[in-house]
Amino acid sequence: MAKSPFAISRALTPEELRARRSALVRLGLAWLAMMQVMMFALPGYLRRDSYGHDNLEVLDSAIVLMNWVSLTMTVPVVLYCAWPVWKGTLRAIRNRHVTMDVPVAISMIAAFVPSVYATITRHGEVYFDSVTMFIAFLLTARFLEERARMAIDNVRFATQMKELREPLMAKSDRVAMWFIAVQLSIAAIVAAYWWMVDPVLALPIMVSLLVMSCPCALALAAPATLAAAHTMLAACPDLDTKQLHQLFTGARKITNQNLYGALVFHLISTPLAAVGLVTPWLAALVMFISSAAVVANAWRLCRMPVDGSADSAHAMAG
Repeated sequence: MAKSPFAISRALTPEELRARRSALVRLGLAWLAMMQVMMFALPGYLRRDSYGHDNLEVLDSAIVLMNWVSLTMTVPVVLYCAWPVWKGTLRAIRNRHVTMDVPVAISMIAAFVPSVYATITRHGEVYFDSVTMFIAFLLTARFLEERARMAIDNVRFATQMKELREPLMAKSDRVAMWFIAVQLSIAAIVAAYWWMVDPVLALPIMVSLLVMSCPCALALAAPATLAAAHTMLAACPDLDTKQLHQLFTGARKITNQNLYGALVFHLISTPLAAVGLVTPWLAALVMFISSAAVVANAWRLCRMPVDGSADSAHAMAG
């Protein structure tokens, strides 16, 4: 039976264990709050102006109550669960360098603050379900990424993996940074356009674009593939030079598939969001699906047959 590509090859330190527990607590709380807030958002989605006056009065009262409950549940998600994002954003500001945390923080602020205002004034749309969904999916993707990075950091085949890891990670980070810069520029331009044309649509469209500017799938592309390569090396420790070359070639190919596939997927979705066809919650779902697709594609490397190691490959496929 094959080991998980995210398996750790050494015992974790006490600091790493505490960090792992904190990440799991944040992740669990975010998912729990997301499911509850999505239920509380249901009355808002059911509201129609065609309903009778009495029905609308009852439904509007329920919406007001559910908005306050949703606000109460969203606050700990934004402040506690997303705390690593705020830390990363402050660090990026101090270093005057745009990182992946910056568009995430902007999108959370852009969705959360107007939702608080709409809840207090009882006027306008709220996006608490989108905020909690975005954070839950984001933390899930980052947890997978961290597990993948720990796996490749602790690989026993350090010499062989170094020549594969460094160029792939550098390429992945470079593509992700360019993607962030382009997506933030597009979000600013599109939001300015909609603010002049229809201010009501400007906010949800901007939030959708900002959510989609989070390059979670791009960030997972290289770590997930490298972790899968680690699993192959652990299962087949006697690979010769030719077999290593074959494995590394497959890893590079899958990493490119992940990088450019995620890039194309986001670029196709961006015009749809720019014209208002992708809601904030759907943008968060798209982000999660693209990240899951990257992990699934990387896992194919563990099932890739390597010449001379058919028995090991067969065992891993089982």
